[in-house]
Amino acid sequence: MKAQTAPDADSPDIAAPGAGVTDPIMQIRGLGHSYGERQVLEGLDFEVGRGELMCIVGPSGVGKTTLLECLTGLRRPSEGQVLFDGRPIEAPPRGLAIVFQDYSRSLMPWLSVLDNVVLPLRSAGVTKDERDRTAREALAEVGLSDFTDSYPWQLSGGMQQRVAIARALAYRPAVVVMDEPFASVDAQTRADLEDLLLRVREHLGITVLLVTHDIDEAVYLSDRVLALGGKPAGIRQLLTVDLPGPREQVTTKALPRFAELRSHVYRLIRNV
Repeated sequence: MKAQTAPDADSPDIAAPGAGVTDPIMQIRGLGHSYGERQVLEGLDFEVGRGELMCIVGPSGVGKTTLLECLTGLRRPSEGQVLFDGRPIEAPPRGLAIVFQDYSRSLMPWLSVLDNVVLPLRSAGVTKDERDRTAREALAEVGLSDFTDSYPWQLSGGMQQRVAIARALAYRPAVVVMDEPFASVDAQTRADLEDLLLRVREHLGITVLLVTHDIDEAVYLSDRVLALGGKPAGIRQLLTVDLPGPREQVTTKALPRFAELRSHVYRLIRNV
């Protein structure tokens, strides 16, 4: 099993290691995955705390999406296991929702916004009245109460992604896993969606795992950042983000500590 990389010894103030998790909702033990003879992930051991927001970063092609698929039960890892509330994940479990990058393909254009959010609740056996109430509550969480009768093609990209997030929230998950959820929108919309995610997470107390290529986004959003690196990929560091809250786009990103953490994560990804 591959050993996890220790923090840089010459920068202890920046390379603050992640603290132990007292109430884990997910436990990853010795996780590895291979595609044929090509080992992609090896020896991943970490825990995700209940209510935590953790971002996963790493160079392009390192295996972030493969890790996400293993964490959600969409792919069975070649080695190790993932526990969700103490139970091994063998398929996508109840209580876990996924938001993908390509919101335009995940929404049904012929269904209204409300019906798109209701869709997964039907297969869950939820009554019609409960489905409608829950979907409307989820749309209110993301600021789309006035667009229930609209269709996805009538909305901006940012609003479509809000619909996708509302659909995940309507499922009332304990954990939401997001794969580059804001990569396809403009910078201002991305900032708005980041702040939306922080508000929803705080209000609902959900756990969020988010894969991103954006270092600023990872530092701004996270309680901890999981940096992957190497071939096969292991954990370079699980970094605690000790920024004060509530976070705000201008003031938080102007903090010297934000710049220090951002530079450190960049060095982890570049392996310098």
